[in-house]
Amino acid sequence: MVNTPQGAAGTAPTTAQRSRGRPRDERIDAAVRRAVMEILNEVGYGRLTLEAVAARAGTSKPTLRRRWRSRQHLVVSALVQTMGASPTPDTGCTHCDLIAGIRTLSHAFTTTVGRRALPALIADLADDPELESEFLNELFHPRRAATAAALRRGIRRGDIRPDADIDLLLDMLASTAYYRVLFGHLPLTPTLAEDVVEVVLAGVATPQWRSHHGAVDSV
Repeated sequence: MVNTPQGAAGTAPTTAQRSRGRPRDERIDAAVRRAVMEILNEVGYGRLTLEAVAARAGTSKPTLRRRWRSRQHLVVSALVQTMGASPTPDTGCTHCDLIAGIRTLSHAFTTTVGRRALPALIADLADDPELESEFLNELFHPRRAATAAALRRGIRRGDIRPDADIDLLLDMLASTAYYRVLFGHLPLTPTLAEDVVEVVLAGVATPQWRSHHGAVDSV
């Protein structure tokens, strides 16, 4: 007779029982991400180590390795939490939504972390396809999709011309903040988001939006 492995109740364990492991502790993830941002702010991207992150977060290097493949992946995870993956809201106001979404870039990039981490991280993407895929899928594409949705709502409201090139508009809206943080030739001013959105919409807005927005500004 073939012996059947028994579970706790004397029956064979199910697939779910065999595969069930210790649940992931989200408190550790949160503590690790906070530690990453603190260390980036203090010493920069190049000097951030898994050992330092583990010590700051009160965990171990093997724990980090089980969750993130490398310190670069860990930085991407921390940036997703800091910058947000869906920053553009739906308030019923096209230019208000776009300004809110772009402003999160300016806010993140004016910090020491933004200037110290992003250029070096972008450089690392070229040599690591898996890291590049994670950066694009976890941070870049979701943020872009949120802003694209706002532009399409603007078209449905009659604020933006229906023939507007969405991809081109997305690049134009975000590129100024990325360009300034990568090269540091000009500051990320407090009004940069508003300025960029106004210039972009001036080129694709319908007469309806121009009439309403002009009336609001003149009040």
